[in-house]
Amino acid sequence: MTHTTIEEKLKRLPMEPGCYLMKNKNGEIIYVGKAKKLKNRVSSYFTGAHDHKTTRMVRQIADFEFIITSTEKESLILEINLIKEHRPQFNIIFMDDKSYPYLKVPREGKPEVLVARDRKQSKQFHYFGPYPDATAARDMARLLNDSVPTGDTLLPNTLAIYSAFNRTGKRYSKEELDVWRQNVMSILNGNIKTFKEELERKMLEASESLNFELAQVYKEKLHALDYIGDKQQVQFSLNERFDLFHYAYYQGYIAIVGLFVRGGRLLERSMAVEACMEEPLDAFVSFIAQFYENQPLPKTIYVPNVVDAEELGDVLEAEVKIPIRGKKKTLLEITQKNAQQQLDDQFSLLRERQQFKDEALKDLSDALGMETLIHRIEVFDNSHISGSFAVSACVVYDDGEPNKNLYRRYKLHQGNDDVASMKEVLYRRYFRLLREEKPMPDLVLVDGGKPQLNAPLEVLRDLELNLRVCSLVKDDRHRTHALMREDGSMISINKTSSLFNFLMQMQDEVHRFVITYHRNLRKKAMTRSILDEVSGLGKVRQKELYKKFGSLKNIRAASLETLKTVLPEDVAIDLYDILHIDWNDYHEKN
Repeated sequence: MTHTTIEEKLKRLPMEPGCYLMKNKNGEIIYVGKAKKLKNRVSSYFTGAHDHKTTRMVRQIADFEFIITSTEKESLILEINLIKEHRPQFNIIFMDDKSYPYLKVPREGKPEVLVARDRKQSKQFHYFGPYPDATAARDMARLLNDSVPTGDTLLPNTLAIYSAFNRTGKRYSKEELDVWRQNVMSILNGNIKTFKEELERKMLEASESLNFELAQVYKEKLHALDYIGDKQQVQFSLNERFDLFHYAYYQGYIAIVGLFVRGGRLLERSMAVEACMEEPLDAFVSFIAQFYENQPLPKTIYVPNVVDAEELGDVLEAEVKIPIRGKKKTLLEITQKNAQQQLDDQFSLLRERQQFKDEALKDLSDALGMETLIHRIEVFDNSHISGSFAVSACVVYDDGEPNKNLYRRYKLHQGNDDVASMKEVLYRRYFRLLREEKPMPDLVLVDGGKPQLNAPLEVLRDLELNLRVCSLVKDDRHRTHALMREDGSMISINKTSSLFNFLMQMQDEVHRFVITYHRNLRKKAMTRSILDEVSGLGKVRQKELYKKFGSLKNIRAASLETLKTVLPEDVAIDLYDILHIDWNDYHEKN
């Protein structure tokens, strides 16, 4: 869509609440937002100055759509659903793939502490948590299963508990197992003093007996126990269950902190500082709504007075309140201070990181005589052992940041011929981008001297692509020291500069990526079908292919459109490429 067409659509935007979807030139949804007045909000992206991330997003907007809603509540619900469905590149995706773990203890039967991520809590268990630190939750479960005392005795491990025998063969009665259960629940409710003293006594006894290994075991158990003790800073009644949320915002960045109270204990969960392209209050409310997609709702959620508590409560179907006085108001103020502190601590680091990237990209663009700033860089590297398991990799950097969703790995057919391998991977990469009309990079980086540089130049010329290409040149000690332009001229790089460090980061990243792939292939080396070379084409899908086509010959004869009826589009394209494009033939011709 042209800029003129966008201007025409902006004029037709209504002054109504709703959601808007920003799209790139490939029709992909890159951002979803909501607004009280669509016309004002959407138009604001195309006027005035913006922070770095918003500028980057606006540069990619080729079209937009909007959906009018009756109320702001409907807008919020629709926004959450659209973000969940499309997971746009520029939205802050707060929803975790997994919910935070709880510890649960069965009300009867097998006496064991379990780590659970139950969305709906069963009446057959007592639940404790959530524990934002999943490792600490697992450590605590292991500690309690191994070490909970019943009277003066430490129960043996879980397996022995389950059989209701200890190591001496004594069977534990139901009453004794009930004592174990009560002790566990008491500890998980924060009453850890007696248990801690018992572990300290055992550690001292082991040390005095010169059994230092056992003493170390008890020491590690004490460290795990400290996780609960450190969080026990504010006391509440045991039946209280509520969450508090607050945020801090500064120059395009937002930090959100949640405090959780469960069973009389205070737990803290700090969210990472994120770039924020919408109104901070909207981002904050959106976060809370997304958060409870994967978390059980507490009895009450407390938020600051800038939030429409009634509207958010309707969306969540939960009680949302603004604390007016007392302990909960104090806790909410603490939550806000934590968010502000987190923002202060990380903002200077974020700013320095952004300055580093901006400086490196500007220096690189200037060194290559480019009129516009470089935005996308694709870096290639090969790996093989005497021609065996020859592979290549491509890593992609957008505005100085690795875009791991676009990383690609390739199995090669050219053995130990580095130049031929480079030709093959470049041809496969850019032939496909051309065919799919995907965005091209501003710069292609390869490793090596003039022969390695000539390889991509020849391929790009054959594909009639006018892309800038450079190679990273090493000295006699195999240390990168210069960039080579297309004409073979060298650009010296100051080893203390941001540009040098940025180039090293990209070089290390592509090397890590290709070496990891190479090692994995060597580990999995075995007799394989050509179908096994296709990413995403596992045994189940191979079986479906043979069921439909009968033989590999018939699969090879199938059109791409026919393959798409059996396989996901990206898998079908990969399979079609491997079966039909003759890289060796291309190599012989070039």
